[in-house]
Amino acid sequence: MSTMNRDLDEDALQELYAWIDQINLSRPKRNIARDFSDGVMIAEVVKHFYPKLVDLHNYTPAHSTQQKLSNWNTLNRKVFSKLNFHIPEDTVKKITLSTAGTIEPVLCALRIRLEDKQTGKNLEGTQEPVEYYSTVNEKAQSGNRQVIVTTDISNKTTAPVKKTQKSSPLPVAGQDVDPAFRLLLEEKEQALLALQETVEILQIKVNRLEHLVHLKDLRIEDLTKHLERYKSRHNNIP
Repeated sequence: MSTMNRDLDEDALQELYAWIDQINLSRPKRNIARDFSDGVMIAEVVKHFYPKLVDLHNYTPAHSTQQKLSNWNTLNRKVFSKLNFHIPEDTVKKITLSTAGTIEPVLCALRIRLEDKQTGKNLEGTQEPVEYYSTVNEKAQSGNRQVIVTTDISNKTTAPVKKTQKSSPLPVAGQDVDPAFRLLLEEKEQALLALQETVEILQIKVNRLEHLVHLKDLRIEDLTKHLERYKSRHNNIP
């Protein structure tokens, strides 16, 4: 089974995280879905193994979805294509929105591709299948689930339905939500998370400055006492 076609179990995830931790990245790793959403850190991962393959100046750290998409498109075009590796557009969109569970299979597949290249395996014609990320496949899976639900309901219906009753369609989560509005909400959520991180960093700096001010106050107090003792001794001299 292809790496991209299966969910990663806990052992595989821990092994993946340990692999990432061995790589020196420009930012601390806090939330992997959010950390890798703009494509910069995955560019750094590739550069760690193949420095000449990646020019980090092409990838700008970003909070806006538009810039994140630009970074990933550049990766697909300039970097992943040389590894015979490609991430579909719908998956890229999920990654830029920090969708949980999306980046890990991509990183796992990329790790395999990098290791294959390092061991000298021929990458031609061995591109990782990406059906797992396909929107068509998602719709097919969703359709299968719907068929199962419908079948179960019809099998469990043992009593005849009165003619005066009208069967209502099963509610679908989010069916009345405009996709553009949902995307806007997700972008706002990402911006809010970024602001929260900024607030946390600023709070740490404020605490550090307050500590420095406290130390300076103690130093001033100590020097003032020394000065007072010096004046007292000077005044007592006949």
